[in-house]
Amino acid sequence: MPNNCCPDIRTSGRQRPVLDFGSLLLATALSGACLSGTLVAIWVTARQARFVLTMAVGILLLVTHVIAFWLYGRDPAPWLGQATLALLVGGFFVVFMSADQYIERGWAKRAVLPVTGVIGLTTVVTGAGFDGLGFAIAYSAITAILVMTAAAFWTARNVDRRTLAPVSLLAGSSAVSFALCAFVIIQQRQWVLAGVPRNWAEDVNTVVVVACMTALGALTISFHHLRTQSRLQEETLTDPLTGLMNRRALNALYGSTRFGSGMALAMLDLDHFKRTNDVFGHAVGDMVLQRFADVMKKHSRSGVKGFRLGGEEFAIVMSDILAPEVHDILRSVGADFGADIVPTRLGPLRSTVSIGICFGDDDAMTLEQVLLGADAALYAAKRAGRNRVATAETADSEAFREPQPLFA
Repeated sequence: MPNNCCPDIRTSGRQRPVLDFGSLLLATALSGACLSGTLVAIWVTARQARFVLTMAVGILLLVTHVIAFWLYGRDPAPWLGQATLALLVGGFFVVFMSADQYIERGWAKRAVLPVTGVIGLTTVVTGAGFDGLGFAIAYSAITAILVMTAAAFWTARNVDRRTLAPVSLLAGSSAVSFALCAFVIIQQRQWVLAGVPRNWAEDVNTVVVVACMTALGALTISFHHLRTQSRLQEETLTDPLTGLMNRRALNALYGSTRFGSGMALAMLDLDHFKRTNDVFGHAVGDMVLQRFADVMKKHSRSGVKGFRLGGEEFAIVMSDILAPEVHDILRSVGADFGADIVPTRLGPLRSTVSIGICFGDDDAMTLEQVLLGADAALYAAKRAGRNRVATAETADSEAFREPQPLFA
């Protein structure tokens, strides 16, 4: 990276030098240090966001590398060259670790040993006087790390899709710039430099990496906000006791849905649940609710979603499904729950559930209509003796098909 001054600019007959490259490096280091401090401050307020702290450490290592790089250009001592390359590779690897923590791929653990080997190799060859070879090895390793970063984000499935393109572009651009730097050193056989590399690829690399690393640090802040927002939304839509979606989620997902043929909504109510709480205690009652939620999750699949509406009342929405299959699923839910035994201090406890179903029709009913129909059918099942499933003939009628027993 050249450290000569840029051409002078004449203003009012006087010459004023533009900041030289060394000043640019130091300014970059200062900016990076401030960004790292900002990330640490964010982490202090959200300790669960470990990737933010890891990114702060990675950027701080790169900031230290920039300072060491500047010093090595002024005084090419072997130990300083070793430190420069170790900080460079280590900094980018820690940045990769941050990305890996965010997307939860687990790639970083498998890369620790190879990266440690690369750092050791660059330390040996640079200490032996072949600093140019050391730079080429370090640049090649960083290219691989950045390619892994881009690939990890691009193939991630649990990441907000808005983050994929910018992160992949930033990491990919940086990878290309480092690959060019390694290529020029190898092509020119500059195994011994006795200082920092000076060529056109280094100039391109400096511009690209400064821009990309700054942008990546800023994106980390955005990632934190996106994840926080996603977790808050998830908590808002999830019942904390059972882990099922709640009534708010039901309204969010199906509030504007028209329930036509091929759709159904079932309401499920645990039988004699108040007596369970009174006799066995609320802790046992909570366990019964959790056991029932587990049964619902067991039978969930594409097009079959379960919800806890409140108390002992649950709902299942089924899409693209025929009536016989709806009944089969609900009978299986009732049978599995009825066969489940909860141990208590008063002896084993077995519970049952009553179910009301309302099918959509060609009139494309609203969520409110099918809820009313399923609720009416549910009470018909309870009046018939509980532990039964009843089906509403229509959403607003008082006619129900004969409630059928669920579990004997």
